[in-house]
Amino acid sequence: MPDATIRIAAAGDIHCDEHARERVEAAFARLDGEADILLLAGDLTTHGRPDDARVLAGACRGLDIPVYAVLGNHDCHSERDREVVAIVEEAGVTVLEGSHATCEVRGVEVGIVGTKGFIGGFPGSHLPDFGEPLLRRVYAATSAEVAAIDRGLREVALCPVRVVLLHYAPVAQTLEGEPPGIWAFLGSDRLGAPITEHEPDLVVHGHAHAGRFEGGIGDVPVFNVSVPVMGRDFWVFELSGAERPTTPIH
Repeated sequence: MPDATIRIAAAGDIHCDEHARERVEAAFARLDGEADILLLAGDLTTHGRPDDARVLAGACRGLDIPVYAVLGNHDCHSERDREVVAIVEEAGVTVLEGSHATCEVRGVEVGIVGTKGFIGGFPGSHLPDFGEPLLRRVYAATSAEVAAIDRGLREVALCPVRVVLLHYAPVAQTLEGEPPGIWAFLGSDRLGAPITEHEPDLVVHGHAHAGRFEGGIGDVPVFNVSVPVMGRDFWVFELSGAERPTTPIH
């Protein structure tokens, strides 16, 4: 197996709109030569409008590296998420919606499993599969996200490097700093079950703007790459095709 170092840039909650155009375009231009893959962990737009998506599309067209994204809650706000997806995909972005993709970097196959994730809480605040039908549909939606992560990780099981890309948090550690009363709306540890089973090399998510950068599920590192948490436009992680990922570098 080739012993190559792969640089993965990641960011969530970039909230593109016309007001952010200059900032977003400058940030993406600075990625040139800094990363091999770009992951966008949801909330690509401010209100999920086509015009917001066009700002991101314009920034991505100049990139010469593969870009993978998942949707976030902001991208669904205007109920025009199908248009958002079409616009950014036309610009070369691969939007993962309960699916997976692979790419090759310096002879190493990288498998990326991506889905939005959803809510449901953590120990002490779990939403149960019981009671009112509307709440049970919420539980079922999270179940579908869990199944998608499991299915994707099975599909990329033979890839030397495997990454899970989410918007909602799969672990409570990266929510620390957010009011505990809203943690149930920021993610669910149910999303972590297939991560525990399949042990990918890296998990990134966003959504929790006041959360903590670094956490983990067993030996799997989990990072909250929300821009407000990182205090920068992107974080670049180095992963090896021959061993566990190294510490994030910048």
